[in-house]
Parts: sequence; structure tokens; C-alpha cells
Amino acid sequence: MARILVVDDEEKMRHLLSMMLGRYGYHVEEAGDGVEALEMVAATPFDMVITDIKMPRLDGISLLKKITEMEIPPPVVFITAFATVDSAVDAMRQGAVDYITKPFEEERILLTVEKTLGLSRLMAENRDLKNEIRRAAGSDEIVYASPRMGEIMDLARMVAETDAAVMVGGESGTGKELLARYIHTCSPRRKERFVTLNCAAISPSLVESELFGHEKGSFTGAIQKSLGKFEYAHKGTLFLDEIGDLSLEAQARLLRALQEKKIQRVGGNEEIPVDIRFVCATNQSLAENVKKGKFREDLFFRINVFPINLPPLRERKDDAILLARHFLARLEGGQAVTELSSGALRVLKEYSWPGNVRELSNAMERAMILSRGTKKITSETLSFLDATRSQNPSPAGFRLPPEGLSLEEVEKEMVRQAMAVCHDNQTAAARLLGLTRAKFRVLLNQIKEG
Repeated sequence: MARILVVDDEEKMRHLLSMMLGRYGYHVEEAGDGVEALEMVAATPFDMVITDIKMPRLDGISLLKKITEMEIPPPVVFITAFATVDSAVDAMRQGAVDYITKPFEEERILLTVEKTLGLSRLMAENRDLKNEIRRAAGSDEIVYASPRMGEIMDLARMVAETDAAVMVGGESGTGKELLARYIHTCSPRRKERFVTLNCAAISPSLVESELFGHEKGSFTGAIQKSLGKFEYAHKGTLFLDEIGDLSLEAQARLLRALQEKKIQRVGGNEEIPVDIRFVCATNQSLAENVKKGKFREDLFFRINVFPINLPPLRERKDDAILLARHFLARLEGGQAVTELSSGALRVLKEYSWPGNVRELSNAMERAMILSRGTKKITSETLSFLDATRSQNPSPAGFRLPPEGLSLEEVEKEMVRQAMAVCHDNQTAAARLLGLTRAKFRVLLNQIKEG
């Protein structure tokens, strides 16, 4: 049953409308002014709001503005007298769906309600679809358990409320774009666009056009006017990835746009104002690049207002297993069917993950394919990972006892223990000791023969 909120300071009019809609099976609730209505909408989801414009405390226009700022705003329809039709039309420009003039006809009210509820359903379906796409892509999920990532997420939430430029640092594959998107999602600009540009992926000759757009005929191949990333991100967030790869010439153009908050399309004379929040990212040390003359110092200080450095996965081992399970669940449509054996968990924690989270994601996809028959990922399944990159405690920590020892006996004992840990799986045991399977079998045969 559709839920409708009727807002009017005239009690008689409010009741009349409620009774009329109630007769047609709608669940109707009433509010005497905008303040009361706002509290009700915040507490309970409504499918649509019908509100008068002129009301005490909070009028209909102000109520509309407050509602549109909500995470899931219901559509709003105005009821108004003939004298304020101009106000109603102006309100529609600000986001109202329709308006109904007083005195209203029942048929007109029902037609408007049905049309608006249809729109409400479409909006809900659209939201569900977007959420489904996000879940399928896993694009907006930052999975972590480590205290270090917790601190970083706290910083991200703090800076998101401001308009300060953010510089996200970290190795490739640590999730810099994901964090930038999270900052945008938590910011007051979240309903506007999040536009990305990989500065390392565009030709130096096309940087200006990509950033600022171009007019038709401004250069060979410019067959029509094109908007740049700045215009496209107006009111929203522009994420400049790998900004350290911008040429010095492009850096100068970018700095000018940041300072003046205006751009000019290539081949154009019009100065176009832009309102953008900037988040940049790099895997380089821009401070070092400034010293070497590879990056402009003035641009560095302008974009490095609030730096956040993402740690590599090897420095937050607590997250590796959590992420692995997250990727498996995502690959299996939300339900983790494939299990990780104790041996696999150990490998996940000890591996150094030079490609960071991106490598872990790819490894889980490969492991899931390899384990499709058993639905269980073991240390042997993960044997494709480079064993030399394991972070096993270094044997250098071992101290030779003063009385000496038998190296042959130590080797045999290590082989026995490896076989026990790996449940007599020779391939996994060999991997555990960092040996080839052939070398391991030689040692194993020596034990059997001895």
C-alpha cells in the first residue's frame, strides 16, 4: 500500500484530501506544517508528499529543499491557490514533480497521485538497480579489519565533510580510487558526479582537451564541441589519478584552472566558471619530484591540503583473509560457497602481495576456478603464487647452538613437520619449505630409506 503524507496548515483541507485518498486504498498521514512533515519524512519512508506552499514555521518551498537533501527523497507535489501558481511553477524548477490548484477536482488529484507514485516506483527501481550494480561490481565496498585502515577511514570521513583538496598516496593496487569515491560518497556533493581521469593514460597533446574540452574546429579532428572533465564534474568531484605523470606544461594549465576556478575550452574565448572538489592520487613521492624539478611546487601545495596514505596489503595482514573471503563471496553472487583451508589461510597471511588488493582479487578468482570441483581452496591451490615472496620468518633468526647440530637431521625433521602440517600432501609440503617438488621428494626418500 502506497504511503502518502499530506501537509497543510488548514485542518479541513488536510482531512478532506486524506479522506479522498483513503477511499482509494492509500495509506495517508497528515502534518500541520513543514517542520512536522520533515520530522515524519525523516522517521518514516513515504512514497510521495503532497504539501501546501504557504505554511507557518517552514513553508512548502523550504520543505522541498530539505527533502531533496535526503538520501532517498520522496517525490513532492504542491497544492496551491490560483494566486500562487507562479510560486508553484518556480518550485517545480527546484525539484517538485507537479502542482495542483485549489479548489481541486477529485479526478485531477487521483491522476496526479497515480502519476507521481509511478515515478516513485521508477525511482525506487533505479536505486535498487544501482545498488545491485554496485554490489556486483564491489565498487564501493572498502573491506578492512585492521586498526590502521580504521584510522584512514576516520580521516576520510572527516575530510569528506569539507571541500579541502585530498591527496591519496599509496602503491598500485591499494585502492586509491575506491577511497576517493568513498570520500565523494560521504561528502555534500554525493548527489553530483564523480568524474575520474587517469593522467598517465592520456597523450600529452590531448591533456588540455581532456581537462577543459574543446570547440568545434579548434584542431584537426575536433569535428564537434566537446566538454572536458572540469565541466562534466561541475558541482561534483574530479578525481585525478596518477597526477604525478602530468607534464610540467599540463601542470601549469591545471594550476591556473585551480586558482581561478574558471576554464576556457581549447579554441574558445569564453571563461566558464567551475565549482569542483578535487581528489588526486599518485604512487610517486611528489615531494621528491618537486625537489627534482619534475613537479611544480605551487601545484603540489594546492592539491596536497589533506594527504592520506594507504598502506600496502603486506602491512595490514589482518585484512588479507577478510578481503579474500569478500572477493570469493562477490564472485559467487553474494554467498561464499568456496572454503579456505587452514593452509590457504596461512599462505594468504604470509604472502607479501606485491600487487596489493588487486593481486589478491585476481588470485581469488583464479583459485576459485581451480577449486571448482571441490569448492575448497587449499595451500596447493594457491601454489601459483610466487613462493619467494612469502613473508615467512627469516631463518636468519636461527642461532646455531654452541654444541653444534646435524644439518641432515634438521632437514629430515623439517620434512617430517611439513608433511604433518600439509597432511602428507607433498606438493604443499615442498612449497611450505620453499623447495621444488623434485628436491623435496629426494629428501623424503632419504628419510624413508634411512
